[in-house]
Amino acid sequence: MAALLELEGVTAGYGGGDILHELTLTVGEGGITCIVGPNGAGKSTVLRVVSGLLRPRLGSVRFRGASIVGQSPRAILRRGIVQVPQERSLFSTMSVWENVRMGAYTVHDRALVARRLHEVCETFPIIRERRHEPAASLSGGQQKIVEFARALMLDPALVVLDEPSMGLDPKTRTVVFDTIRALNQAGRTILLVEQNARSGLGLASHGVVLESGRIRLEGPGLALLDNPEIGRLYLGATG
Repeated sequence: MAALLELEGVTAGYGGGDILHELTLTVGEGGITCIVGPNGAGKSTVLRVVSGLLRPRLGSVRFRGASIVGQSPRAILRRGIVQVPQERSLFSTMSVWENVRMGAYTVHDRALVARRLHEVCETFPIIRERRHEPAASLSGGQQKIVEFARALMLDPALVVLDEPSMGLDPKTRTVVFDTIRALNQAGRTILLVEQNARSGLGLASHGVVLESGRIRLEGPGLALLDNPEIGRLYLGATG
């Protein structure tokens, strides 16, 4: 699998010190890469580095072979990296349709916007079915799907998802993970940070266990799930 995104020797943090320590990570094109780890491991810091919100102190970040270190979040967005944040990010009083259209705010070709709206409606029928309703009227899982649809309006090469199952009930969580799998099967490369290690790694072509800003384990997602150390650390297994 060819590398779409590469972090090499990345050291980054905030005023109080470094969170990531010489982190090297490759996101393969066409796959799902899932990062898991305890609170404070540096998972969200990785995403901030990728999206341009945090500049690494050391190391390189390359997307399709070109450096993106020091580029603005808007420039990185134009390159084809779109992030769906952990927090609910829809405008609650605006309609579902208006929220989705806002994903194409940098696209000035009306015909292209119309074509992408049609495509996301084909992928997510709820967008057409609930188009006139305010976003606040949707369930948590439905709102997350609208956020996915909005992200696709830029036709991204890489979709970055930060804790997409956070705060969702088990049934809704299943719907969200099924949607992520469908996005990947439709050709989207996914970088996923997930607090539910079992679901995230079960979905992933490549899994990464982050601890104290360093990669402790990595490999195929299902292989990591079978690793007894993962079972003890994150899945509640005792054997």
